[in-house]
Amino acid sequence: MAHGEHKYQVTVEWTGNKGSGTSGYRDYGREHVIRSGDKPDIAGSSDPAFLGDAARWNPEDLLLASASACHKLWYLHLCSDAGIRVLAYVDHADGTMIDGADGGRFTGITLHPHVTIRAGDDIAMAEHLHHVAHEKCYVANSVNFPIRCEAQVVWAA
Repeated sequence: MAHGEHKYQVTVEWTGNKGSGTSGYRDYGREHVIRSGDKPDIAGSSDPAFLGDAARWNPEDLLLASASACHKLWYLHLCSDAGIRVLAYVDHADGTMIDGADGGRFTGITLHPHVTIRAGDDIAMAEHLHHVAHEKCYVANSVNFPIRCEAQVVWAA
């Protein structure tokens, strides 16, 4: 694995000007496009509670997805190193955000990964590796709120 400093770049372009810019809170769209290199564009907006488009990704969705994906990637890496064969992994993560006069913040994220491993592999070790993945997760180590993991590991039928 590469060690050291890693740099990332994205472009976020606002596409919600309805003709009068930000002349009033309800006069502009929250739509934007997120780009990075040659990757597919991500259609973004704000949460519908903040006049956004529910059909587009909002920053809160992306933060939750980042936490879930980071944990999963570490977990798969650790299982691979430990000789545990993961056959399926799905996480139905949820997060809570409160808003207020100061702009708001996330108060927590809970990951709910359901992992299927090869029959006979070490379930206790597979469960333990979720704790190790959490300790190593770049996103979990970068936020100022708790990220909990309530994993379920089962053997393949």
